[in-house]
Amino acid sequence: MTRWLWGIVFAAGVALAMLAHGRTLAAAGVVVAYIAFCAGVIGAHRRRRAARAMLSAPGDGQGKPTLVAYASQTGFAEQLATQTARALQGAGMPVQLLSFADLDGRHLAACGQALFLVSTTGEGDAPDMASGFARKLLSGTTPDALQPLRYGILALGDSSYARFCAFGHTLSSWLQRHQAKPLFDMVEVDNGDPGALRHWQNHLSALCGGAEIEDWERPRYGRWQLVERRLLNPGSLGQPAWHLALVPEAAGDLAWQAGDIAEVGPCQPPEAVARLLDKLSLDGAIQVRCDSRPMTLADALATRLPLPDAHLSTMAGLAPQALVDALPALPHREYSIASLPADGRLELLVRQTVRADGSLGLASGWLTRYAAEGAHIALRVRSNRGFHAPDDDRPLILIGNGTGLAGLRALIKTRAAQGWHRNWLLFGERAAAHDDFHGAELAAWREQGVLQRIDRAWSRDGGVPHYVQDAVRAAAADIAAWVAQGASIYVCGSLQGMASGVHAVLADILGDARLQQMIDTGHYRRDVY
Repeated sequence: MTRWLWGIVFAAGVALAMLAHGRTLAAAGVVVAYIAFCAGVIGAHRRRRAARAMLSAPGDGQGKPTLVAYASQTGFAEQLATQTARALQGAGMPVQLLSFADLDGRHLAACGQALFLVSTTGEGDAPDMASGFARKLLSGTTPDALQPLRYGILALGDSSYARFCAFGHTLSSWLQRHQAKPLFDMVEVDNGDPGALRHWQNHLSALCGGAEIEDWERPRYGRWQLVERRLLNPGSLGQPAWHLALVPEAAGDLAWQAGDIAEVGPCQPPEAVARLLDKLSLDGAIQVRCDSRPMTLADALATRLPLPDAHLSTMAGLAPQALVDALPALPHREYSIASLPADGRLELLVRQTVRADGSLGLASGWLTRYAAEGAHIALRVRSNRGFHAPDDDRPLILIGNGTGLAGLRALIKTRAAQGWHRNWLLFGERAAAHDDFHGAELAAWREQGVLQRIDRAWSRDGGVPHYVQDAVRAAAADIAAWVAQGASIYVCGSLQGMASGVHAVLADILGDARLQQMIDTGHYRRDVY
């Protein structure tokens, strides 16, 4: 979040906290004046930035704004588009916000990155404001390919209709036909599902380089205890990857399906909290209320977004409870679940993220280093129906890399429990000696016949780097044969590199039309990030 935006967000919180805790109107008025000042600066700064973005040459690749375009029937898509644009702007990215009524091929050809937030109305129709766009572009062709364009789609719909999110799917197919590339898989929102909207925000954070974008709606976390943490890749050339196991405080929370997502509420590192308390001369042992629970000030501040040092003077002298009330909560992070409820615990595979300055990523650092075994973790499960296992015994081809094995492992467990053993795993990592995640378990499944075949690709074991997409290409004839017999393909892991490479190879093997048909029928599914 930019320095000035932090100022206005925090000042607003402080003003409300002052009034709520009995401070004088005069004192709050000083803060309100600061808000007005920050607002003026932000407005001028954004106007200058927008002007620079609009003046940049369409083909120069520098300073291009991200296009945020919406097609709304009732106003909900427009509201979400505005929130999306504000989130990107707050992270320092230039943005151009447009209605589909004002969108044409020229706008698409001129931008390098676009986010589309679109509703579906009636029985699969485009909203009224997008009718001209649909008539002029979707039904015809554009003069030039949209090959430089990378895009993301948030599709709003109602699953009670047969053509759920149809306009979003139509738009995505049209963009891909014109050689545009997806930034991530389309996010479908069924009747305003808050979990799907949080997933969209998670993508926005990734687009902003991991910027801490405040959740639009705070997840209602449960309390889970971290009961196991085991390093999976000692000696690896890659960052440490850990197997984690958590058990819920409420037994009823042991409820999910293979393919579902764990949303984790992370905490700041203890040293960051201690540094803040020291600068504000506050006692971390003081009792406060945070998220409707009593806790120490130190524990409460660990769950809040940090502020730049430039704003510490604004916080000086604020009462501990007022400080907690004023600070926004840290945003959640998402992880594929690697276990089933029948295992009695929720398991994750988490790789440490290391920032440019050497510090650990917010959630990966919390889960793999700072939270002690036995500590309580804020976590909730989000349904991810687009990656649920098929409900029949069709053959299953599972493709992934790295910690993407988590989602595939849960699917294999489901198939084993159902007695359906026509399963094939293609998995890529760095070195067989150090990165054979859950290798003994996979070998046992192969021995038992749960996995009919395992193909591994090790990219750092000498010679030309060999990735999982290379293993897919080498098995082209067998993959085509399995698909001809009704197989589904599930892909889990990194979007950039792996998932895009696998998709391109599958298109070569099966053909674009066949792969699109598999997408439409749910026979090709991805959980990529």
